[in-house]
Amino acid sequence: MPAYAILGAQWGDEGKGKIVDFLSEKADVVARFAGGNNAGHTVINDQGHFSLHQVPSGIFWPQTLSVMGSGVVVDPPSLLEEISSLKSRGIDVEGRLLISERAHLIMPYHIELDQLSESAKGDNAIGTTGRGIGPAYADKASRNGLRVSELLDLDALKPRLKETLDNANAFITKVYGGEAMELEAVFNKCAEWSLSLSPYIGAAEEILHERLSDNQIVVLEGAQGALLDLDHGTYPFVTSSNPTIGGASVGLGLHPTQIAGVIGVFKAYCTRVGGGPFPTELTGDTGDRIRDLAQEFGTTTGRPRRVGWFDAIMANYSSKINGYSSVVLTRLDVLDGFDSIKICVGYEFEGKRINRLPGGQGFLQHCKPIYEEYPGWDKPTAGATSFRELPKQAVDYVMRLENLIGCPVDVISTGPKRHEAITRRSIL
Repeated sequence: MPAYAILGAQWGDEGKGKIVDFLSEKADVVARFAGGNNAGHTVINDQGHFSLHQVPSGIFWPQTLSVMGSGVVVDPPSLLEEISSLKSRGIDVEGRLLISERAHLIMPYHIELDQLSESAKGDNAIGTTGRGIGPAYADKASRNGLRVSELLDLDALKPRLKETLDNANAFITKVYGGEAMELEAVFNKCAEWSLSLSPYIGAAEEILHERLSDNQIVVLEGAQGALLDLDHGTYPFVTSSNPTIGGASVGLGLHPTQIAGVIGVFKAYCTRVGGGPFPTELTGDTGDRIRDLAQEFGTTTGRPRRVGWFDAIMANYSSKINGYSSVVLTRLDVLDGFDSIKICVGYEFEGKRINRLPGGQGFLQHCKPIYEEYPGWDKPTAGATSFRELPKQAVDYVMRLENLIGCPVDVISTGPKRHEAITRRSIL
């Protein structure tokens, strides 16, 4: 049985957590492949309201193994707190959470470097979560990072830690004027993490291949979104990993032919957190209305999200680089009651129309959206479970998005709860 990837198709916060939870009823394995605790996935089900940052969203189904792959960066204190919170609310984690021994660790000095770097940039700050994600991936790329497996051999870890900490302290003190971290203090934290995390560490990639060979259903859970991809996103206002389909393959040790379906999750409008170009951004009353209705505040940071109309140019680009086989459209119900709704179908730059996503940061910042305008609808879509229940205007809107994205909209989410969704075609 092949794997199915569920990817954020915009700038993240599309509602992937709900969709992964919704689809995990049929899944044997749910595996995260990139990112760290900078990503927040919200799940509302019969067991309550949950905000996950590192644990995969399949953890709520008792038959499902949750895997954190080698492409993930692990923040041990945050992960242990998340595990403890799940246990306290009756969610069985033991034997159901597996962390790849090849995943890299987010260390205390990564967090310090992240925050110092953002502060030093002033008005040019990227808008990171300050969780150490970028510095952890930078150490990984420069071959200075520490892997999860090293927590299992503390004697071998200590000299490695000294080397990486000396390097980090040089930046902290000499570049940013901060205070150096003590080796013993950081090592003692590693020893604590070793005791608590060792039961969860294993050969995740081998187990994934075994499960696939046994014809089990494996769901690959993306974090962030395609437009935050390090290579294909709105650089430099991007994340430090690859939340696109290539990242799913690399971050879990799967070859591309093992991934049979790629499911793109889009909001019915757009949101963005932090800095960076956002051509359809709404800064007035309409944006405030959408933000308040949808409670668009970051799961991880609590920051208000920037809000805008659906951008079909970016959506089509996202579809091309990921090869979506299905689209899930979320938050359609948020648009209930609007007199009219707009879709960006092109950009204007220096008097000329552009029908593609330009690669240069300067270009996109100066692009003005070209809109199509559609009538809104008064009849509520919230809680609808059949396409026939939707008002004609909502159906027309969905079908136009389907045409512009270039991929069928197979599932429409009509509310935050697990089964508040319309399934037009099964995608697993």
